[in-house]
Amino acid sequence: MAYDIRLVKLANGDMVLGKWNAEREVLQDPAVLQTLPTAQGGVQMLLLPFGYPFDTEIEGEIDGRHVLYQYKSVPEELKTKYLEAASNLTLATPGSLDLSGLGGKVTDFGKIIK
Repeated sequence: MAYDIRLVKLANGDMVLGKWNAEREVLQDPAVLQTLPTAQGGVQMLLLPFGYPFDTEIEGEIDGRHVLYQYKSVPEELKTKYLEAASNLTLATPGSLDLSGLGGKVTDFGKIIK
């Protein structure tokens, strides 16, 4: 099943990724996208459940009326990372025939913040 993954800016200023449900006009399974500065002067992106720290799973929904801005495109790598975090699965890259890198790696968001 192909999802309509969208990156949006909410009225509260959060940048959020989620699966758009056009029929209900809601963003399902929202994850907040945060940027963290690195020691090298760049930035690192971090995906957290929208309700973190009280919700540790990427689930729930946000009504579309809270969306201020929708980004025109979402980088494929970001979509893949979102789907991996939301499903706890590692996804193969398109066109990849080597499936040896598919492990059962589960992301524990609690360890990232501590």
